[in-house]
Amino acid sequence: MNGLMYSIVKFIIKTGLYAYYKGIEIRGLEHVPKNKPVMFLPNHQSALMDVLLIATDCNRKPYFLTRADVFKKAFLKRIFAYFQMLPIYRIRDGRESLTNNDKIFDACANVLHNGNALVMFPEANHNLRRRVRPLSKGFTRILFRSLELYPNLDIQLVPVGLNYQDATHFPDRVSVHFGKPIAVTSFFDPRDYMGSSRAIKEKVTTELKMLTTHIEDDANYDRIVQSLEHRGADFTDPVAINNEVERFNEWKNINEPNLQSSSSAFRILLYILNVPIYVLWKYWLRPKVPEAEFVGTFKFAFGLLAYPIFICFLFLILINVIPVDMALIILVVHASITFFIIKYLLK
Repeated sequence: MNGLMYSIVKFIIKTGLYAYYKGIEIRGLEHVPKNKPVMFLPNHQSALMDVLLIATDCNRKPYFLTRADVFKKAFLKRIFAYFQMLPIYRIRDGRESLTNNDKIFDACANVLHNGNALVMFPEANHNLRRRVRPLSKGFTRILFRSLELYPNLDIQLVPVGLNYQDATHFPDRVSVHFGKPIAVTSFFDPRDYMGSSRAIKEKVTTELKMLTTHIEDDANYDRIVQSLEHRGADFTDPVAINNEVERFNEWKNINEPNLQSSSSAFRILLYILNVPIYVLWKYWLRPKVPEAEFVGTFKFAFGLLAYPIFICFLFLILINVIPVDMALIILVVHASITFFIIKYLLK
């Protein structure tokens, strides 16, 4: 991708993300190697939002492995290719399509051989449940293929914990925790691919469980989450949350107060100021969102497109009734109030 175009797109997306989220906290960037091939391995909760948060704040210009079904339309295929996205085929795409992965694995090996970074979600699916799911062997197959072609390649694995306060809520808060790099060669035995795969997956799983909330207790999962929410727990702090989860037996019988939000009036004001956007989202686009994991993605994309268009239409209306300078002042005040409400007044 052209460097200038990449920088422009990255700036727009990053600006949009910092406007969309009430707060974004990035930790552990010092762990990301600058001059070595890197594979980022994040947990996967909120569809495309996970990708955008890593792409804009990982200090690298990564390639992405993406589910192949989104590449079916030629137009989208060109766009995804432009943004360094590679298709990965799964059994649900048809058993015969899996053979296409051989070429993709070779392409990934070349990406790493050239010292670049690659992002792959090792859980192989997204889910809003606050736990690290079993990792697939797909990412280890890419690693082993890379080492077959380039035996001296020093690939570094960087586990990434994505932590949303509430991925379907607006405005949300999120933290991105980059873990310490893991040298693949420390776990790779060319005589034992199965054992090497198991060892790498166990190491990455262990690291991810410390970088994001992990609630292992299936039987009490809903009760734990509800109790933490009632206590006003900060899910963007995985260390504190996981410590609380470990102490569940100590506080499970305590009646927790349900903390009520006091921002309803400000939310109503936000809706009034941006009523066309709110109506279109609630009654047109929201019903089309296929899964809860895509709510954040659709909200962000819609807001990124809809708000500038709304402001432009508002400006065209205003300049027909008042001077241009007054119209500009009104738009600046409108944008400032909207921004202030989202950042400081809503919960």
